[in-house]
Amino acid sequence: MKAVTVEATVGGLLAAGAAALEGSGLPTARRDAEWLLAEALGLDPLRLVLGLPRRVPVEVAERFGEQIGRRMAHEPLQYILGYEEWRGLRLKTAPAALIPRPETELLVEWAVELERAEGPWRLAADIGAGTGAIACALAAAAPRLEVVAVERSTGALVLAAANVEALGLGRRVRLVAGDLFDPLGGLQAAVDLVVSNPPYIVTVMLSQLPREVRDWEPREALDGGPDGMAVHRRLIAESPRVLRRGGWLLMEMGERQAGPLRASMEASGFERIEVRRDLRGVERMIAGRER
Repeated sequence: MKAVTVEATVGGLLAAGAAALEGSGLPTARRDAEWLLAEALGLDPLRLVLGLPRRVPVEVAERFGEQIGRRMAHEPLQYILGYEEWRGLRLKTAPAALIPRPETELLVEWAVELERAEGPWRLAADIGAGTGAIACALAAAAPRLEVVAVERSTGALVLAAANVEALGLGRRVRLVAGDLFDPLGGLQAAVDLVVSNPPYIVTVMLSQLPREVRDWEPREALDGGPDGMAVHRRLIAESPRVLRRGGWLLMEMGERQAGPLRASMEASGFERIEVRRDLRGVERMIAGRER
């Protein structure tokens, strides 16, 4: 967008911003422009579309123009806004970690369902915590549950720590640095639930991801190796040493991975293995219980 030199109106800025984003090939151009202008004005997007306020100060219009420029480069809206509304929580977001997605909300819902049916549980481990979304959502939904969240990325840990603090969950969510189960040596057979949204994109498919994902989100949170299941196999092999008898392993996965992962879990001694689909009907989650 061109620099704004005179006072502008909400309608004019929205039209110009949406046109610029549409010209960049963004299918959500109007919605994105509304969110960005609302953020620049410090308003709820609903108030914005109701037409309040009618005129916009020059400095706010300039800020909006800068944000539109970032979105034209296909930077994710969540990184520009700095947050994502997810399962009733406002989570800080940044390029250091994967943006929480609706599919992972279903993973949390399943975990909460298991906790209510078989709990109350005492301890869960979120492996590959990212923003801390899963750990925070579990702690918020299950008041007696403590969560150890493991993450090897320093940038992601800083982000997760900010979310834990902002949500007031510091007494029940503990962040630890390390790779998968390496920092959990003191939790032999002590964990009720291991939950994870590991990377599951096949390496050769990374170049075909949308620009918002391919160019902006961390590769290590996406790249699941030659078949997309490299981390899943480690989770299946290593989780039994921290799971108590009857504890659960719950993982998100990619398309066409359910069969091989089920077979791997069966071979590792898991029982009651179940696969669930996401809102598009794709097999997206798998769970099994340690004997």
